[in-house]
Amino acid sequence: MPKICFIDSDGARKEIDAPVGVSLLKLARELDLDVPGSCGGSCACATCHMILPQDMYDALPEPSESEEDMLDLAFGLTKTSRLGCQVKVTEDMDGAVITIPQK
Repeated sequence: MPKICFIDSDGARKEIDAPVGVSLLKLARELDLDVPGSCGGSCACATCHMILPQDMYDALPEPSESEEDMLDLAFGLTKTSRLGCQVKVTEDMDGAVITIPQK
């Protein structure tokens, strides 16, 4: 099971053993991070915006047009931003450090 580290908006680090196939949003909720996912993970808001490491971002499929539209609304958007509800854990993500942007 890959181990993923989240850095929350206060700079605190929280690690979790992440089951493959689970969304980053679900993991963030399990860690009680401030990631609302207001739309319930249906790619209809930007409240689960996360910043991924470049190598992880590059390994993922391109974001859908719907995800890109939602990301345009995200505060603190970066070139490696993705919606946590749209990214599923893979074995290759072991050791990844994901940042939750400040609101």
